[in-house]
Amino acid sequence: MNDVLATLTRKPDRGGDRLLLHGSTGAGAFRQLAAGAKVAVCGFLVDGLVIAQRQFDHSANYRSAVVRGICRVLGGDEKAGALDLFTDTILPGRVAECPPHSTKELAQTLLLALPITADNWVAKRRTGPAASSESAWTGVIPMTPSYREPVSNSTLPVPPSVARLVSDR
Repeated sequence: MNDVLATLTRKPDRGGDRLLLHGSTGAGAFRQLAAGAKVAVCGFLVDGLVIAQRQFDHSANYRSAVVRGICRVLGGDEKAGALDLFTDTILPGRVAECPPHSTKELAQTLLLALPITADNWVAKRRTGPAASSESAWTGVIPMTPSYREPVSNSTLPVPPSVARLVSDR
């Protein structure tokens, strides 16, 4: 099931064998995690709706993973680099189009690393069709996430990172 975890937390998102979590230094829950509270982080992707003959047998094809443990606070250059990793994972090339993080922005951001070890994660997956039936249509309705055309009030051209992401859809 390691492929499920890898799919949900692609290596660039993780920054190696760890999940990276970020939020405001003012967020109470994040401050508790920074102080050593235990955490469970869940990821879930729905790949399709499984339509069966009977409502009771409807299902979903999915991938899910949970990683649990205690986070470590990242600071300094490691923090700025991990924030860049977040941005370039979501929108490749965007970091090069933006100014560097300001001291104020870094001070307002809490960045946590949750190690992924052999014994602190679990993954599940469901794939396949519904049971076939001679008296009713059964099948799978595939689902995929996608991007649509960007919306903006700006008169400036769309940045290359955004244009690439949308053209890849």
